[in-house]
Amino acid sequence: MNYEEAYGKLEKYGQLHVLKYYEELPEEKKEALLEQIAELDFGVLQYCKENTTNQKGKIAPLAAMQMPEIEKHRKEYTEVGIEEIRKGRIGAVLLAGGMGTRLGSECPKGMFDIGITRPVYIFQRIIENMLDVVRQAGAWVHLFIMTSDKNHDMTVKFFEEKDYFGYSKDYVSFFIQDVVPASDYDGKVYMEEKWKVSTSPNGNGGWFSSMNKCGLLDIVRNGDIEWLNVFAVDNVLQRIADPCFIGATVANGCVAGAKVVKKNSPDERVGALCLEDGRPSIVEYYELTDEMKEAKNADGSPAYDFGVILNYIFKTQELEEIMDRQLPLHVVEKQIPYMDGEGKYVEPETPNGYKYETLVLDMIHQVDNCLAYEVDRNREFAPIKNATGIDSVETARELCKKNGIEL
Repeated sequence: MNYEEAYGKLEKYGQLHVLKYYEELPEEKKEALLEQIAELDFGVLQYCKENTTNQKGKIAPLAAMQMPEIEKHRKEYTEVGIEEIRKGRIGAVLLAGGMGTRLGSECPKGMFDIGITRPVYIFQRIIENMLDVVRQAGAWVHLFIMTSDKNHDMTVKFFEEKDYFGYSKDYVSFFIQDVVPASDYDGKVYMEEKWKVSTSPNGNGGWFSSMNKCGLLDIVRNGDIEWLNVFAVDNVLQRIADPCFIGATVANGCVAGAKVVKKNSPDERVGALCLEDGRPSIVEYYELTDEMKEAKNADGSPAYDFGVILNYIFKTQELEEIMDRQLPLHVVEKQIPYMDGEGKYVEPETPNGYKYETLVLDMIHQVDNCLAYEVDRNREFAPIKNATGIDSVETARELCKKNGIEL
């Protein structure tokens, strides 16, 4: 993109201030700025006064396939899932763009060491869980790892240094999550430097479009991968490309599946799988009304008793169709570092603008059906969100030990 094209694009969206310092920049910085302008979608800024987060339709319960029922069909479902893996139809996507800041680390979150007597990294635990499936099926599952511009190089180098923890590097592909501009309250983008627009990741709902932008959908399409299991980096017990989960989703004619756990309490901070206007959806814990918390099924059990753990499987054909539509955009008030009018870098102490995100939970509402698949939270749910307390390194270590994992 040349200067005239960049000017036209910015003028269209009312962002000409981005070029304020252009003439005084050295050539390499001019090129970097023009390239960034070409890549960024300034169209999201029109939503700065339209927070879509809480626009819910009519909510109703969605029954889950519970563990007793799963056990009855475990052999059958597992055989179906194993066959899908052996035919190369299953891929996995690890969302690992975050840093370990809340754990006191300056490294990518997946590099955090939860070991006690030996090094045991979060990435290591995930790969070890995947290797269980690889050995069970006798076939590799292609793993796509989403990083961010902040942690990409460190993540790739770490995997190389650790020899991919025994996983075949031929079946591992890295890609960087796409970013969108960050703005003030009037929708004007902030500048991080004279040659750089302030940006933020486009939310965990942007994983599939980010794969597309990085050219990795060619691997999916050419390899005839029909299902993608997407999951977050912080759960060190989760089963990925779980044959029984895959088989249950396929055998029940669903185009998506979500692993869920029975909630510890109605107020547990996990989203609940539900129906919204007759389609599968997820209602966040803070959106649950007192009436919904008290609602009961016919058997007297709580109606919204199962929480999602960010471990989903989608048919790739559905994902292609979702990508062609616009996911709801969530406008989130944040503290955004910026360059002030005098060209000085500022780190605000209070929120000063908006970041724009799409969420993977909204992808669930884009499909016609979704299997809610219950797993034992003591065997598959050990999230690490904090250094201590609830959902922490401490609680994850205890659950790992209970499952016979040497730390």
